[in-house]
Amino acid sequence: MSQSLSRALTILGLLGDGSRSLDELATVLDVHKTTVLRLLRTMESDRFVQHDAEHRYQLGSRLFELANRALEQRDIRSIARPHLAELNTITGQTIHLATYEAGEVIYIDKFDAKQSVRMYSRVGKPAPLHCTAVGKILIAARPQAEREQIAQRITYTPFTERTIRTAERYLRELDLVLSQGFAEDREEHESFVNCVGSAVRNGTGDVVAAVSMSVPDMLLDHEQVLAALPEVQRTAAAISEGLGWQPQEHQDRTTTDKSPMEGKQ
Repeated sequence: MSQSLSRALTILGLLGDGSRSLDELATVLDVHKTTVLRLLRTMESDRFVQHDAEHRYQLGSRLFELANRALEQRDIRSIARPHLAELNTITGQTIHLATYEAGEVIYIDKFDAKQSVRMYSRVGKPAPLHCTAVGKILIAARPQAEREQIAQRITYTPFTERTIRTAERYLRELDLVLSQGFAEDREEHESFVNCVGSAVRNGTGDVVAAVSMSVPDMLLDHEQVLAALPEVQRTAAAISEGLGWQPQEHQDRTTTDKSPMEGKQ
């Protein structure tokens, strides 16, 4: 760990116990005040710390956002886990749970296939936005303007011959996901691997996670994977219910021109 990072983490730990002055922080760290001030200014620019009128430092709003997201993800994972395990048992295939945070789609849980074939993914690893079912589900759920911004920022790494390679094509794919209410990865991320995914919603109807099933085509072909989609959707719906989503209560408030992704699970 770098010395600057170590000092920054120490500062956060100290501020977790209460506000501190620049002098107090410098004394504890046993470094010159200018060194501490440089760290504090960097941390303050990213809202990890803030200071009051008396120039006492305290934890900033960014940390509270991260803490809330961590709690939300832990809750999602604990609620989802038995449902993911059941889907894994029923299908025998690789099951993923992913969330969107800080511009990335992250796998937060995974059940490996019962067979010897193992997927490249792992918990804590980002999933490519443009060529995974979970990535498409979670980005499709963002507001249109944000989707367009994300599409322009993506580096369209061509993992296979089927990988989407342009922002225009990606945006069309997201529109398809919205209209049909699920996402596919048809040998786009890994050769000979097909995947289907469905959205998980919280109590207000926001898409907060995605469930997917991935299968090598030596085990199931594309049509057979699609045939298992209802099981994936039932799992996503069960997790959503555990998070407080009750689509029947929201049905009267949805308009007839809303897509499946926008109005229901």
